[in-house]
Amino acid sequence: MSASDSVPRVGVWLIGARGSVATTVVAGCAAMTAGLHPPTGLVTETPPFAGSGLPALSALVFGGHDTVDCPLPKRAEALAAGGVLPHGLPAAVSAELTAAEREIRPGGPLPGDTRTEEDLIAAFAADIRSFVRRGRLDRAVVVNVASTEPAPTGEALPPSSLYAAAALRAGCPYVNFTPSTGLHHPALAGPAESSGLPHAGRDGKTGQTLLRSVLGPMFTQRALTVRSWSGTNLLGGGDGASLADPAAAAAKNAGKERVLADTLAGTPEGEVHIDDVPALGDWKTAWDHIAFDGFLGTRMILQTTWQGCDSALAAPLVLDLARLTARAHERGLSGPLGELGFYFKDPVGPGPSGLGEQYTELLGFARRLRAQPAEGGPGGGRSGTPAHRGGTGEQQ
Repeated sequence: MSASDSVPRVGVWLIGARGSVATTVVAGCAAMTAGLHPPTGLVTETPPFAGSGLPALSALVFGGHDTVDCPLPKRAEALAAGGVLPHGLPAAVSAELTAAEREIRPGGPLPGDTRTEEDLIAAFAADIRSFVRRGRLDRAVVVNVASTEPAPTGEALPPSSLYAAAALRAGCPYVNFTPSTGLHHPALAGPAESSGLPHAGRDGKTGQTLLRSVLGPMFTQRALTVRSWSGTNLLGGGDGASLADPAAAAAKNAGKERVLADTLAGTPEGEVHIDDVPALGDWKTAWDHIAFDGFLGTRMILQTTWQGCDSALAAPLVLDLARLTARAHERGLSGPLGELGFYFKDPVGPGPSGLGEQYTELLGFARRLRAQPAEGGPGGGRSGTPAHRGGTGEQQ
């Protein structure tokens, strides 16, 4: 996707670049830029964000890493056949899909890969830097939208952390839209802090947990005692397959449970179960059963059912986060962007857990991005450290 030479061009480097979410991001951005579809679901296209200096959708350029080899145009056709993308859209935006496909590089580590962690980080960082140079980009944001990985059990960096380290080394802000470790690995704490780069995450809040972050505060504010809160998720596609691994499911569920603990001031009985149903493809069903006490101990039940398409729910949030984080980088902000907790199950940095309070913080962040930098400086970073424009953040 191209923009006029007078318009700053911003790269969006997607980890998992040929997956359902990434494909929907690229196709959706092209469709909105061409005026084929309205920006439904894009919070950054609503009035409070006008004048915040966010990069235009037409200025976004896409690339990324992936370990699979199905080309983006073919992946988009499969999503259209499954009802995820509108019929005819892959053909209408084939040029943009092909352009993004040319910018996708092999990820890793692949089976039999003998490269060391340092080799992999260096190779990934070189890919990102080359992307920025080729596209003559003003900056790039790295966004992890790959399948959930199990929590690490040793000192070795998992793939998500290798990519996060590469983002730091390439001098790029990083967003973790997954529950995978990413920058949360202890070995990356030092490099993340010293890099002077903004970062956000983790685990995008798209469905069941989005609803929980609204209902949890409701029970607390109305002084209703929640006795138990149980849930079930039925999903297919790549997420269903990866979350069939109990370790990966545990990483995913941790954020869902944390929202309840934070908004209810305690953890009620009940668990969340995740079932892989391949026939559902990219669609999912989430069911919650909430038992609570009312006045005089009257026992009551609330049940909710959420049916949706994860890729369509996630894609506008990914675009929001890429734009907001790129603008934060331009403004010289650094460290965890806690005000972006609105988008995540397990946000980095301090902040509220209820969606209403998170939205208020997000609006404040939009106003902060609109403000001009102080005279003689690049703008106040969260930690008081100006953002570095070049690659720093070497792995320790």
